[in-house]
Amino acid sequence: MPEAPTPRLADDKGRQVSYLRLSVTDRCNLRCLYCDNQMSHRLTHHDVLRYEELLDLMGLAQGLGIGKVRLTGGEPFARRDFMDFLERARARFPDLSLRLTTNGTLLAPFAQRLAAAGVDRVNISLDTLDAANFARVTGQDLYPQVRQGIEACLAAGMRVKINAVAMRGVNDAELPGFLALARELPVDIRFIEFMPMGGAEWHARQVWKAEDILAEAKGLAGLTPLPRDADDAGPAQMFAIEGGKGRLGLITPLSNHFCASCNRLRITSGGVLRTCLFSDRVYRLRPALRHPGLGLPAVERILRLALRKKPVGADLLALRQAGQGVSATSMSSIGG
Repeated sequence: MPEAPTPRLADDKGRQVSYLRLSVTDRCNLRCLYCDNQMSHRLTHHDVLRYEELLDLMGLAQGLGIGKVRLTGGEPFARRDFMDFLERARARFPDLSLRLTTNGTLLAPFAQRLAAAGVDRVNISLDTLDAANFARVTGQDLYPQVRQGIEACLAAGMRVKINAVAMRGVNDAELPGFLALARELPVDIRFIEFMPMGGAEWHARQVWKAEDILAEAKGLAGLTPLPRDADDAGPAQMFAIEGGKGRLGLITPLSNHFCASCNRLRITSGGVLRTCLFSDRVYRLRPALRHPGLGLPAVERILRLALRKKPVGADLLALRQAGQGVSATSMSSIGG
């Protein structure tokens, strides 16, 4: 008799997992204000998962029904030989949807190789279109390099999404510029509500809410709401822009959460599983992965056990005290 198929990953609320965010490093060449990247502690070389271990995790994920893997950091290209690893991943998993999130500063020289490796979607974190403001937000004067990365990816035929954390007092005056960019280029501009993450000080007044962005955007451009495409846009509500090549997107983890349809898991570069972005409850996979008598079967058991306790992020947000973060772990360590 043929073997029974391996049951797909699902949590105790019936949410099936089809998407894995896999961090390859906790290091980054930027120091973004909201990312709390100025940590004194960094993973040692020994504690970072080896590329072969990352590949093994990707193979396990695919076998459990996960069809999309997004490689993140820190900054992925800050890790040596990352592009070689990505090409190995494509050769080993030709049917897996491989995607990338990057700050774009080191991206341009690799755009053609990314396209050749079948990475057809690249998310680039860019919170401002002003070079001086970019330096203030990120701590580095690298805005021209990010624009070069965007242009190089578009020239290579890849789909580009620009993710901007929406913050009052930081980029709330730049909506006209972002809309102009989406008119000019075939890119998705996606504003993400500023979340109380990383243990850093956070105030509600800093949040530029999606409803306010949308109201302002409607006064600047003709917008047509588009049906949600879970495979393409994920949690974003997308809008076509009249006369534009690109689109506007709004991601609302605070004002209109999407926890009921959450389909993702996160594994950090240190081999720590997080079932919810807003929870600091974690599950250590690295010891099992490296144990000669345990390995991937034990990792699978941990995944399934962890999913039995996968929380609803909105419930954690509701319990948050004013001015406090909902997670004490920095975004750079989590992998976004």
